[in-house]
Amino acid sequence: MPDLDPRFTFEHFVVGPANRLASAAARRAAESPGSGYNPLFLYASSGLGKTHILGAIAHQAARLHPDIRVEYETLEGFLAKLAEALEREDPGGIRTRYRTLDVLLMDDVQFLAGQTEAQEMLLRTLDILAGEGKQVVLASDRPPSEIDGLDARLRSRFEGGLLVDIGPPEYETRVAIIRKKTEARGQSLDPDVADIIGRIAFRNVRELSGALNRVLAIQELEGREISPEEAGLMFGKQRPAVGPGGTEVDRFLDELSSTVAAQVEAQELPWRKLLRETAEEVEAEEFRADRLRRLLEKDSPPEDVRRVAREFRETVRRLREIKAHLDKVGNPWPEAAYGLLRDPERLEEAEALLASARERARPFPEVPAGPDLPSLGPHLPHLVIRAAEQLVRTDRPEYSPLFLWSPDGMAARVLLEAAGRSLPARGEDRLVAYTSVGEFAQDFIHALSAGVAGAWRERWWSVDLLLVHGVQDLAGTERAQEEFFHLFEALQRRQARIMVAADRSPADIAGIDDRLRSRFEGGLVLEVNLGASDLPVELRPAPKVAVPPPTRTPPEPSRPVGAPKSSWREDVAARDREWIMSFGPGALAGAGRAAKGGPGGESREGSSDRLGTAGDRTASNGAWSPSAEQVIWQWPRLRDRIVEDLD
Repeated sequence: MPDLDPRFTFEHFVVGPANRLASAAARRAAESPGSGYNPLFLYASSGLGKTHILGAIAHQAARLHPDIRVEYETLEGFLAKLAEALEREDPGGIRTRYRTLDVLLMDDVQFLAGQTEAQEMLLRTLDILAGEGKQVVLASDRPPSEIDGLDARLRSRFEGGLLVDIGPPEYETRVAIIRKKTEARGQSLDPDVADIIGRIAFRNVRELSGALNRVLAIQELEGREISPEEAGLMFGKQRPAVGPGGTEVDRFLDELSSTVAAQVEAQELPWRKLLRETAEEVEAEEFRADRLRRLLEKDSPPEDVRRVAREFRETVRRLREIKAHLDKVGNPWPEAAYGLLRDPERLEEAEALLASARERARPFPEVPAGPDLPSLGPHLPHLVIRAAEQLVRTDRPEYSPLFLWSPDGMAARVLLEAAGRSLPARGEDRLVAYTSVGEFAQDFIHALSAGVAGAWRERWWSVDLLLVHGVQDLAGTERAQEEFFHLFEALQRRQARIMVAADRSPADIAGIDDRLRSRFEGGLVLEVNLGASDLPVELRPAPKVAVPPPTRTPPEPSRPVGAPKSSWREDVAARDREWIMSFGPGALAGAGRAAKGGPGGESREGSSDRLGTAGDRTASNGAWSPSAEQVIWQWPRLRDRIVEDLD
C-alpha cells in the first residue's frame, strides 16, 4: 500500500452539512469493516475531500484492528497491476492478491470508463470480498450512473451499497477549515480575515486552501499580520458566498444529509456515541478532542465512560475560564495561548500560563507619599539633588546607577523616594519599581513557590525606574545577589534608570559579589552626609508599615504517582528550605513572617516548620538570629524532625 499522508485522518477532517453523511459512513466502515454499507461509494468534484476520507478510513482501521489488511489503491495503480499480470499470463495472481484483503479502498473509479478487462477483474474482486464480509470503499468524481461505458453489473454492485455525495463546504464549514489549517501551520489569523475568506464561494477545499496559503505566506515571510482591509482588497474580486441558509434545494439537501447521517450514527454502540458526540461538541467550539478520538479507536469502552465524558467537558469549561481570566489581566503571550487554550490535554500548562500572566500583570507597590526633589533642595546637599534630578529628568542620564548612602541609611532613602515621586510628576507613562532588598528577596521566594519565576523576572526587567533601598542587606546572600545582578544587567541593556540607597558605600559592603560591587561603583556613588533626624519633621520618612505579601494562590507541588507521601514531603521541604536559605538571614526572616499566612493569606502546608515566624530575634547590634525552635533548620536529616504526616 502506498504511504498515505499522515494528515489524512478524521481528526483533521472538518465536518459540515455537506459532508456529514460521508464522514459518518466512513467512520462506521473503519470501525466495523463489512458490517454496514458495502460497498460505500463516495462521489464529489475534485478537491472536496474524497482522498482525505479514504486515507482517514485506512489510518483508523489500521489503528483499531492492527491484524487486518488494508489496501489503498488508485484505479491507475490497479490498471498497472492488471497489465503486469496479463503480461505474465497470470490474471489469477491479482485476484488472489485482492481477495486476501480485509478493507479495499479504491480512488478515481471514474477512470474505469472503457476499461473492459479492468471492469471484469474489479467485478470479480468485489463479489469475492462482499461474499466474505470484507469492506470496500470506492471514490469517484461522479456517480455510477454518469460513468460512461460502465458495465451494468458493476453499476448495480456500486449502487447496491450506499451512494454518498460530498458537496462544497458552506460558509460555517469554510471558516472552520480556515481556522483548523491556520492552527496546524502554527500561525494566527485575524477573525475578520477568516470571515472574509470564508464568505467566498470556492468550488472546493483546494481553492480555499490556496487562498489561505497566500495569506499565511505573506504573514510568515513578511513577519506581520494581514489586516481585514488588506484581505478585502486581496479577495475583493472573488465570488461572494450564498447568503445564510442558501437556496431551498440547498436547505432540503442539508436536512436530508443530516437525517441519513443520524440514521448511520444511530447504529453506534452507546459508549461510542457518547464519546463521539462529546468530541464533536467541543470540536465545534474549536477545542481539540484527541483524547476522546483515541478512546474511540479502541475495541472496548473505558472503565467509566460517563465520567470520562463529564471530566472532559469540565476540562473544556475550565479552559474557557482561563481564557476569560487571561483576557481580563491582558495576556502578554497571545501566541503561546492560542493553541494551548484549545487543547484539554494541556490544561496544566494553561493553568501555569494564567498564573504567569497574573504575575506579569501584578502592579509594583507605589512609592509612599512624601516630598519631591524640589522640596528637599534646601535641606540636602546640592550635588545629590542635582544628580537625582539628572537621573529622572533627562532622556539619557549620564549616571546610572546612582548609588546614595548615608550613615543611618534613612536620609539616602528619603532622596530615593523623592526621585520616585518626581518621574510620574512629569506625566510620563513609565513604570516605577520601589522596593527594599528584603522585600525583593521575599517577592522572589513567593514567585519560586508559585512556579512563576520566569514571569516574575520579565515583570521586573520591564521597569523604567528601579528604586531599591537597604542594599547593604545583600551581604552574605547568594540567590538575592544573583537575581539582583541579572536584573541590573537587563535594565542596563534597556538603558533604564537605576537608583539604590544603603547605609554604607559599596566598598564597605562585605560579602557581595565583586561583579555587583563593580556595577555599583561604575555609576555615581554619593554620600548624603546627614541623618534623617537632621531633616524637618515634615520631610522625614513615614514609619515603616508592613506590606502584605503579594496576592497569589500558588499550587501545591503535585506528588508523583506512586511516590511515598513522607519521602515526597521531605523532598519538597528540602527544596523550599534550599531556596529560602540561599537568600540569607534578612530575607529569610521577612519571608518567614509572610509565609506564616502563605501567599494571599492562605496557609501553605508544611510551611510553618521551615520558615521564621514570631520567634525570630534581633540582637542589639541589628543582626538577625532564629528562635530556638528554628535552629532545627540546620539539622542534616529532615525526616528526624517530622512529628506527624499531615494530609
